Amino acid sequence: MSGERVGAAVTWGLLGAWVVHDLEELATVPGRLRRNVPRLRKRFPQVPERVWRRAETLGAAEFATAVGVMGVVVGTASAAGRLTGGRSGLHQSALTGFGLHGVMHMAQAAAVRGCTPGSVTSPLVVLPFTLWARGRLRKAGVLRPPRPRDAVAGTAAAAAATVASHVVARRLLGAARRTS
Repeated sequence: MSGERVGAAVTWGLLGAWVVHDLEELATVPGRLRRNVPRLRKRFPQVPERVWRRAETLGAAEFATAVGVMGVVVGTASAAGRLTGGRSGLHQSALTGFGLHGVMHMAQAAAVRGCTPGSVTSPLVVLPFTLWARGRLRKAGVLRPPRPRDAVAGTAAAAAATVASHVVARRLLGAARRTS
């Protein structure tokens, strides 16, 4: 353990890298998703029909609201990392989930043999930042040893946070429509 200090670039950098990545998603997801659902539905018939119907109805406002909700989650994880000098399990799990999220974007691009939302910033921002930040945490002696179950837990937590952010967004927008 070197005892090297974990700086804000590592902890708050998670939020910064996430913002850059999600700006790409905000710019590309809703329109591209609606345009490509018919082709994707034919190519991947094993995906349940309810998933395709939901994808067709995802609007820009709901997606942007869900991104904002997820920003609160990532911001909380970044703050926890900063307050604990990088020792926070929440921060380290979010960092792991963020990196695995980038790998999944690249796998999606490979599966459809083309550019997909998130596939540009994943190799340019998400993966390099994740590897750099994990290296800094390791050098400081605070990174928990990697375990397969952590990768599974990080992926599951990221998926749950994504679903939850969309549920919250849909409810927030529904409540706003009812009161206006």
